[in-house]
Amino acid sequence: MTTTRLVLESLRWLTGVWLVWRVARCRPALLDPVPLAAATSVIIPARDEEAMLPGLLASLAAQEPPPAQVVVVDDASVDATAEVARRGGATVVATGSLPPGWTGKTWACWTGAGAAAEPVLAFLDADTELEPGGLARILDEHDRRGGLVSVAPDHVTVRPYERLSAFFNVVAMMGIDAFDPLRRRRAPRGAFGPCLVTTRADYLASGGHEAVRAEVVEDVALARRYTASGRPVTCLGGRGTIRFRMYPAGPAQLVEGWTKNFAGGARAARPVTFLLISVWLSGCISAPWYLGTAGFDRGALSPAAAGGLYVAYVVQVSWMLGRIGRFGRITAPLYPVVLAFFLVVFARSIVLTHVRGEVTWRGRSIATRSPSGPKAADTGADPRGAP
Repeated sequence: MTTTRLVLESLRWLTGVWLVWRVARCRPALLDPVPLAAATSVIIPARDEEAMLPGLLASLAAQEPPPAQVVVVDDASVDATAEVARRGGATVVATGSLPPGWTGKTWACWTGAGAAAEPVLAFLDADTELEPGGLARILDEHDRRGGLVSVAPDHVTVRPYERLSAFFNVVAMMGIDAFDPLRRRRAPRGAFGPCLVTTRADYLASGGHEAVRAEVVEDVALARRYTASGRPVTCLGGRGTIRFRMYPAGPAQLVEGWTKNFAGGARAARPVTFLLISVWLSGCISAPWYLGTAGFDRGALSPAAAGGLYVAYVVQVSWMLGRIGRFGRITAPLYPVVLAFFLVVFARSIVLTHVRGEVTWRGRSIATRSPSGPKAADTGADPRGAP
């Protein structure tokens, strides 16, 4: 029985390796970065981001060369977001009132695309920062690959509670089918909203953010629009290129943010991928359970086998986190605590998303039951499909 269980647990552990087999990163830029940057408008949707914007704007100004245009879309902020953006050299565009059927971010991105002057659009979240040369690497990848290029920023954690995002980040990477051994044979199921690069022509042909205006997890929906229109989607890791610090305002912001994003994102995963993730998570749960029952439960693993299994998961989680962010040395050894938090918040997300039909984010209530919004003619958007 013990041998059978060890084989089963080994297979569970290996599913985790399969799901994040290779996290490709942006390669060194080969093309002349000057014409690429000169053809790029950076669009930053911002709602009450006075604290985060200076870091991003400074990193953009330090790029060699910087982008031709930086557009900050002030999404009804009540702080000094617009003033900070102007001081940082950005063009500021106000969203005005939010039309029915849109989420705040999709409306801000669509508005920013309409104000952009250049043929290449780079959407960056306000909490991101580019590493030196990062913009050139991202634009070079897009020039070579085309379609939609999305880069997952390297997640930098500062305060202890921020490390509670660990399993959310890992599972998000697993869920889009962009990093397993079959990644070259199929399109990813999603993208990373904090960093998206596309041409204006491809953006409009796919429908852009107007086509996903009611989606809570708009990056996943946008990637699927590109795939449906026959355009490639490429997802890359951001180590050495772009970083961010998620939810710096406190634990409540972290819970609210992951509650908003996660149930909808899980629904978009392929059934077989969802199953594999569940198998891996069940292994993560069983390892500490075996460790706690070793020597007491006659059907459990021996203390040595239970200890070895737990160490195997600690090593695996550490390996995963090291590829997607900076979570500190104790997060992996204490992963059961972080996993328990993940499961509680995920359950909360399912209840609010699928039972209550509403989540909140930055003071707004967002409906989650209807996947599509009203027609463009009902929203004030350009019915021709151009921002």
